[in-house]
Formats: sequence, structure tokens, C-alpha cells
Amino acid sequence: MASPLEQFNVKPLIPLNIGGYDVSFTNSSLFMVLAVAAVVIILGFCLRKRTIVPGMAQLVPETVYNFIRNLLLNCAGKDGLKYFSFIFSIFLFIAFGNLLGLFPYSFTFTSHLATVGTLAVFALLFNIVVGFYTKKWGYLRTFLPKGIPWPLAPLVVPIEAISLLSKPFSLTVRLVANMTVGHIMLKILAGFVVTLGLAGAVPLLFDACIIIFEIFIAVLQAFIFTVLSCIYLSDAIHYH
Repeated sequence: MASPLEQFNVKPLIPLNIGGYDVSFTNSSLFMVLAVAAVVIILGFCLRKRTIVPGMAQLVPETVYNFIRNLLLNCAGKDGLKYFSFIFSIFLFIAFGNLLGLFPYSFTFTSHLATVGTLAVFALLFNIVVGFYTKKWGYLRTFLPKGIPWPLAPLVVPIEAISLLSKPFSLTVRLVANMTVGHIMLKILAGFVVTLGLAGAVPLLFDACIIIFEIFIAVLQAFIFTVLSCIYLSDAIHYH
């Protein structure tokens, strides 16, 4: 039986080396492209015939749209709605990446620290840019909230800086851990199904239940990542 960790190996599909740097197109890159393509194709199909009274196909993207819009409105207020496209894209990219990873012989790019960490750092940099754009140099008050005496600045500023820089870590670890553990469990149980033969019906039943649970987790983790991104965006827009 193959190792349950083998499914997380990043393998080059199109080897590329530019200036001594490995920039190969990998299985992880492929499924990122597939996730984006799946979003475009599905949304395009559902919205191909838009009507005032939406049908079932049109209702799906509109429901997701309204859900994310209300989430952003509740977390960041009306000022946050101008950044709806960014938050909506994050949710769909992570959700489809998680769901694609549940198909046999697929690759879950959201189970890798490098991928999710890069997305989390990008989200942090986006929030910092929004903070400076909204508050100008007043954004630096983030590190010394109003009401804090200046003599406490040497203590408070490092704490606030660490708190800000730890945001990508909190976004990354939660998503990666959930995706990794779930897929390891699926792989182990699938191995028992093959090994036990007819008696493998029991682990097959458990595997089916875990797959249903993993679908829920896939969407839930995308939702949590999006909620935290909205909260961090709210911190960047509004003063303490």
C-alpha cells in the first residue's frame, strides 16, 4: 500500500529552470489552473441565461454572491464592499481547490504550506495597502491604538506588530492542517478497502462517510479563511 503522504508530493509536469531557479509547472500549478477554470466555467454556465426571476442554475451563483456580500458587509461595513471582488475570489479559489482535491488521482494544493502561506501573505499585504490607502499615515496607529499612553509604546508596538505578522500564520495552519489530516484518513481507509477484499465493505462505508464530511470541511475551511480575511480587512479600514 502506498504511503498516505505520497499524495502530497509536488511533481514537475513541465520542468523549467530560469536563471538557476526552478519554476517548473507542477501538479500543484495544474490544479490551481483547474480550480480557476472550474470557477469560470461553472459560473459562466449558470449565468448564461440571466433572468429577473432566477432559475435553479442562476440561483446558485447569486446565493453565493449574496452570502459573501452580506458576510463582508457585516464584518467590514459598507466601506469594505469596494473590495468584494478580492474576498469573493479568495473564497471561490480555496473552496474549489479543496473540493477538487477530493477527486481520485487529484492534487490538493491547499494542503501545502507554501501555497496557502503565499495566499495568506498576499492577503496581509493587500490589507496593509488598503490600510495606508484608507488612513494614510494614520494606519501606523494600528501599532499604538488610541488611548494607550506613549510611555507604553516600546511594549505595545512590538506586540501589535507580532499580532499583525501572525495573521498569515493563523490563516495558513488552520486550512493546511484540516486538508492534510482529512486526506490522510481517506487514503488509509482506501488502502484497507483494497487490502481486505470483500471485508473491505466496512472501511469503504467509513470512507464514504468521511468523503461527505470532507466536502463539508472543504467549504467550511474556505468560509473560515474568508471570514478571517474580512475581519483583517475591517481592521485595515477602520480605526481602533
